[in-house]
Amino acid sequence: MAVWIQAQQLQGDALHQMQSLYGQHFPIEVRHYLSQWIEGQLWDAIDLENPQEEIKAKRLLDSLIQELQKKAEHQVGEDGFLLKIKLGHYASQLKSTYDRCPLELVRCIKHILYTEQRLVREATNSSSPVGGLMDSMSQKYHQINQVFEELRVLTQDTENDLRKLQHNQEYFIIQYQESLRIQAQLSSLATLPPADRQLREPSLLSKRATVEAWLTREANTLQKYRLGLAEKHQKTLALLRKQQTVILDDELIQWKRRQQLAGNGGPPEGGLDILQSWCEKLAETIWQNRQQIRRAEHLRQQLPIPGPIEELLTELNSTITDIISALVTSTFIIEKQPPQVLKTQTKFAATVRLLVGGKLNVHMNPPQVKATIISEQQAKALLKNENTRNDSSGEILNNNCVMEYHQTTGTLSAHFRNMSLKRIRRSDRRGAESVTEEKFTILFESQFSVGGNELVFQVKTLSLPVVVIVHGSQDNNATATVLWDNAFAEPGRVPFIVPDKVLWPQLCEALNMKYKAEVQSNRGLSEENLVFLAQKAFSSSSVNPEDYRNMTMTWSQFNRESLPGRNFTFWQWFDGVMELTKKHLKPHWNDGAILGFVNKQQAQDMLMSKPNGTFLLRFSDSEIGGITIAWVAENPNKAGERMVWNLMPYTTKDFSIRSLADRISDLNHLLYLYPDRPKDEVFSKYYTPPLSKAVDGYVKPQIKQVVPEFATPNPDPTANPTYMDHAASPAVNPQHAYGLYPPIGDPMLDPDGDFDLDDTMDVARHVEELLRRPMEGQWSGQQS
Repeated sequence: MAVWIQAQQLQGDALHQMQSLYGQHFPIEVRHYLSQWIEGQLWDAIDLENPQEEIKAKRLLDSLIQELQKKAEHQVGEDGFLLKIKLGHYASQLKSTYDRCPLELVRCIKHILYTEQRLVREATNSSSPVGGLMDSMSQKYHQINQVFEELRVLTQDTENDLRKLQHNQEYFIIQYQESLRIQAQLSSLATLPPADRQLREPSLLSKRATVEAWLTREANTLQKYRLGLAEKHQKTLALLRKQQTVILDDELIQWKRRQQLAGNGGPPEGGLDILQSWCEKLAETIWQNRQQIRRAEHLRQQLPIPGPIEELLTELNSTITDIISALVTSTFIIEKQPPQVLKTQTKFAATVRLLVGGKLNVHMNPPQVKATIISEQQAKALLKNENTRNDSSGEILNNNCVMEYHQTTGTLSAHFRNMSLKRIRRSDRRGAESVTEEKFTILFESQFSVGGNELVFQVKTLSLPVVVIVHGSQDNNATATVLWDNAFAEPGRVPFIVPDKVLWPQLCEALNMKYKAEVQSNRGLSEENLVFLAQKAFSSSSVNPEDYRNMTMTWSQFNRESLPGRNFTFWQWFDGVMELTKKHLKPHWNDGAILGFVNKQQAQDMLMSKPNGTFLLRFSDSEIGGITIAWVAENPNKAGERMVWNLMPYTTKDFSIRSLADRISDLNHLLYLYPDRPKDEVFSKYYTPPLSKAVDGYVKPQIKQVVPEFATPNPDPTANPTYMDHAASPAVNPQHAYGLYPPIGDPMLDPDGDFDLDDTMDVARHVEELLRRPMEGQWSGQQS
């Protein structure tokens, strides 16, 4: 069901919240009449932090205005006439508002749609048929909103009491002035003759006694009012502090944890808008109570009455200042983290946001935010409040940014769009620690005042740990450091301490999260896959998942020590698999065509019970980022005997020349994907279409793969295509060989048919060179 249809069914506070989303910046009538069009656009596809996306935003703005104008033109009748005028006015209004800043329109509509979806979701959960029970999250939100309602009532109550106190005090002062006037009259009687004095004095003395008695009684009443008001403020502040603890120490910390896990591929942290709404309610309530306490203090100064109220008001003022300080400093957050693997001399971005900036009118004097990179030790000293002024561990270009207020969403944020780490200063490393294990952090700091310079705040916040690299080859190991930190960091830790060892199931959860995010697949790691990884990690042969349940893996096992008999670590092997799958195998992994996490012996056991020509795809044990084909066929050396063959692993270089699907299509001896699926049924949709016929006398060469032992004769000898051979090997470590079939002498090939290429050579370019030579010789007579 469309969101707008459901949104119109909201009631009570939810309906009020929904209505408050609209105004002159975006009229609710536009949402109503263009609801289907609005919900059909890809608003989330536009990156609001990228100025280059402004062109897309402008197109959406133009389309929105065109839709409005179309809707206006189709209105007929008396009512339609008025609506036609109104919609035309809205079209002009939106154009003038957003024509110069179309990204703000996108920001506004994204905010509206997100909030409507949240309100509808909460309303749906609260009215679900299971006994009317809300889920835990909605229940928590409900409790928070209930406390806000209680705070609102308490604050209104103290406001009423304060007004009553002020009224009574003003009347008291009037009566006090009356007593002074009576006293002055009594004093003036001394100048009168005795007869006149005796005539007037008794009534004045009676009046004075009456007024003084009232003043004494009223002074006690005022003192009681003041003490009662102070006690109510104490109750309100206690509840405020409790509510603030729930929001800042529970909800905001959980949001930051979700943000950290999102760095490992977890779901988007979300929920920042509702957090901001809560923080703004806190700020509003705190500020109202602070103003009330200041007015109470002013009344006390205006009419000092001896008693404990002075001390109470001082304590209340101190408490409310502490509460608002904690709120402001805690809500200065990093909305968009800088990249956690940070390469020098490379542009990067980040966004910081003050969740209470709009409510406290901080934007009236926009503060500037500065970004600095500091080391782990400097971060520790900073949190201990040790003097680290001007300390940094490097130089960041474009590291100053002014916070901007976005009227449509009510957010105050600073977008650092073009930062670059010019240089880094590393500290002395400990023991076996490598440069890719050294952690830094970006410190964002600012200063601003609220309440007309009544309070001045210095705010700071640290980014998630950052690993600095200078070359792309370090990315793999740096990512391991970040993955471990994001997955296993504990809230409130000393920067940036993480456990040296973790339970295997915990690591599995982190690896699965990372794998699904990198491969962009809903198909994660199965229990069988995780058992395979455990076997590799612990050099074990057990296939029982329970055997690994209580085992722990250390950081050294994860990415310091090489796997037995290999020259790479567990993480490096796993990361290679992810990279290969992400770049070249994603559709096949999603289709379930790749078993992947199967060793050579397991593959042999699985295939030997299947018909000849059955094959499977598994990741190479011996090579980082390699995948091999294993298949069952006859043993050419022993009649009637079958064996499992393993093709030399393919890597990214190979797939940049010819895709996996095309390579499988080339090999006619591969018939069924394990267990029994015809290969064309699985892979044909990924085959490259056949090449077109000759044009202008030229024939395009075609790269195909053959395995010599399984090659079938070419049925058309006149075609004479050129093939690439990816040599086969029966269950042994083969030599990596590229050759031409049929063999043609070429000075670039050694006697074994191998290319003699450096790692830095462009493989595809050399393949073209090899293919071009025989074809040129063959067709040279036809060229003009």
